[in-house]
Amino acid sequence: MSDSNGTAKATPGSAPRPSGAPKPGGSTPHPKPHAIKPAPGQSAQHPHPVVVPTVTDPSAWGRVDEDGTAWVKTSEGEHVVGSWQAGDAAEGLAHFGRRFDDLATEVALLEARLAAGADARKTKAAALTLAESLPTAAVIGDIDGLARRLQAITEHSEEAAAHAKEEKDRARHEHTERKEALCAEAEKIAAESTQWKAAGDRLREILDEWKSIRGVDRKVDDALWKRYSKAREAFNRRRGAHFAELDRERAAAKSRKEELCEQAEELSSSTDWVGTASVFRDLLTEWKAAGRAPREADETLWRRFKSAQDVFFSARNAAVSERDAEFEHNATAKEELLHTYENIDPANGLEAARSALRELQDRWDALGKVPRERIQELEGRLRAIEKRVRDAVDAQWRRSDPEAMARAAQFREKVAHYEEQAAKAEAAGKARDAQKALDQAKQWREWAEAAEGAVSNL
Repeated sequence: MSDSNGTAKATPGSAPRPSGAPKPGGSTPHPKPHAIKPAPGQSAQHPHPVVVPTVTDPSAWGRVDEDGTAWVKTSEGEHVVGSWQAGDAAEGLAHFGRRFDDLATEVALLEARLAAGADARKTKAAALTLAESLPTAAVIGDIDGLARRLQAITEHSEEAAAHAKEEKDRARHEHTERKEALCAEAEKIAAESTQWKAAGDRLREILDEWKSIRGVDRKVDDALWKRYSKAREAFNRRRGAHFAELDRERAAAKSRKEELCEQAEELSSSTDWVGTASVFRDLLTEWKAAGRAPREADETLWRRFKSAQDVFFSARNAAVSERDAEFEHNATAKEELLHTYENIDPANGLEAARSALRELQDRWDALGKVPRERIQELEGRLRAIEKRVRDAVDAQWRRSDPEAMARAAQFREKVAHYEEQAAKAEAAGKARDAQKALDQAKQWREWAEAAEGAVSNL
């Protein structure tokens, strides 16, 4: 039938054309709309059901008579689906073919939704509704094929629903396990970690990952969130306490280092090179033991301390350099003295030798100290001259030693005494006593001769 403008009318019960459905651009005996692959970044498990419609050849499944009556062939025979009055029969056939393509596209969308894991019950309900409309649909095409496809959707929807539920349960279990693992990691960080920056960064990463995990049972998710929040708060409290204590320690270190700076500045003008250098070493040890002050203050205080230390040691080094130059000059002068006085010979006159030695010693002492590494050499040469004169003096003294001469005289008196006793004993006829006295006189004579020889040989 047609209205007054000659526009074709579909019979009651015909399937409405989906809005935006593409028009046919070719022909195929068996329309088979198909889903395309998901776009990059789209879930491969649940892609959006994007369907590319195909175009059927309506002449293989029906006809439009010259009077505009439209027929479709099914397994139950041929029956009228509508009337076309808006043009010739070919245009009418194309019109009813396009309506079939629209219907086939709806079926393909349901297939794609089912394959994509969409709500299987809703998909089944939609498939049943479409199946009920097929017998009265004003379309020309493979209606039996659509019926089989809708039957397959209906039959597989329960299986798909069960599979979807299984997948959902599995995903929920995996996501729950992952959140439990994140909770455990956060709790371990809160209890043990002292790597404050790295641990804080990791807790933020855990939070970012947490937000991306969905599908966990609400009660379980709330309980796990409380665990994570508690761990994060515990970590923040422990980190805050650590840095508060660190601030106190740094404040104490700053105060102590200020005191050390004051002491160093007081010592910087000291000329007690040895004692003050030792004190500076002790101050440096205390500085290291004081710990770190706040960074900027620590650097400023260290420059202040080191500046005072440098003032002292620069002055000391200058004094040492000056002293070393003086010592080198003294060493050169003492070498010249030794060269001048090394020819002292007591054999040429003991008193002259002793006088020259005293002069050498006086001039030596007046010159002062020499470098440490030259002391042994120069002092050794001086001692050799002193020993040569001292040995000569000792030898002369021994030659004129009154005690040695007295001992020799006493020995002679003993010899005379025993010889006198021997003579008296012999006169008295006491040969044995005389011999004993002579033996003792002999012994004392030997001792006297030895004493007199020791004095004469000096």
